[in-house]
Amino acid sequence: MKETIEKFYQAFENHDAERMTAYYHKEIQFEDPAFGVLIGEKAKNMWRMLCRSLNEQGGEITMINITSNDKICTANWEAHYTFSKTGKKVHNIIKAEFEFKDGLIIKHTDSFDLYKWAKQALGVKGVLIGWTPFFKKKLIIETNRLLCQFEQKID
Repeated sequence: MKETIEKFYQAFENHDAERMTAYYHKEIQFEDPAFGVLIGEKAKNMWRMLCRSLNEQGGEITMINITSNDKICTANWEAHYTFSKTGKKVHNIIKAEFEFKDGLIIKHTDSFDLYKWAKQALGVKGVLIGWTPFFKKKLIIETNRLLCQFEQKID
């Protein structure tokens, strides 16, 4: 399991979404504060969209450490990038948890401080509303709208 996660993040560091998603089970369930829950191809396409954005606008992904036991693998990773809508620099610190089925990742949950992210990405607006449930709901709607637009372009 640990080796799979190392390869997953090596691919992410290289912005190689196809290699990343090759480690995902066809029934993958991904969840994070920005996208909510994504299943199957939607989860894979989210990585394709993010890697394309990192390639176009620059950004750096760093995997910090990986731990595993018989059932779960965890990893800490960091993202440094410029948020395209505002031009503001973001340093996001993420904790990931993975579960496996048939040797592939079946469940991937990323967690991070959404308020801290909002303050960096949105500035004053993030300070004012980034902590609210309304903001989180609106963000998930917007990121999923962008994902749907991306999927229409790749189909």
